[in-house]
Amino acid sequence: MRDFTAIDFETANGERSSVCSVGAVIVRDGIIRERFYRLIHPVPNYYAWFCRQVHGLSDADTCDAPAFPEVWTELAPRIAGLPLVAHNARFDEGCLRAVCACYGLTYPDYRFYDTLQASRRIFGRRLPNHQLHTVAAACGYDLEHHHHALADAEACAAIALRIL
Repeated sequence: MRDFTAIDFETANGERSSVCSVGAVIVRDGIIRERFYRLIHPVPNYYAWFCRQVHGLSDADTCDAPAFPEVWTELAPRIAGLPLVAHNARFDEGCLRAVCACYGLTYPDYRFYDTLQASRRIFGRRLPNHQLHTVAAACGYDLEHHHHALADAEACAAIALRIL
């Protein structure tokens, strides 16, 4: 796969609609052409302790951030026509579906590819686990800021270029 967008959402709480940041890495002809990162005002707007511990974001970071429709209006034209790639794509696709439904937006019918499933198929038991940082390392990518949406999208893009 040489043309795709690696995407990663972080959520504020257990609701998939509560996206509080998005990272996207646009790859064309096997080369990263663009990086996109935005904070998002989540819905519902509260931060669960666990989520804050994972990604470090809080209400102070997103209280003045735009709502998802504004961010999506900016991102959607950049990724139009490209398949999406995510590590554990069920989560990220679920977030996109939920936040679109939350705002009454038409869900764009993207094809998602999953680097987690690909890792399990390709590496099998040769890896101790198939977490993003483990798979990234196996693909020669050093993921320094795990759970930052753009850093995770960059790692996912590196994995996809290697194993998809």
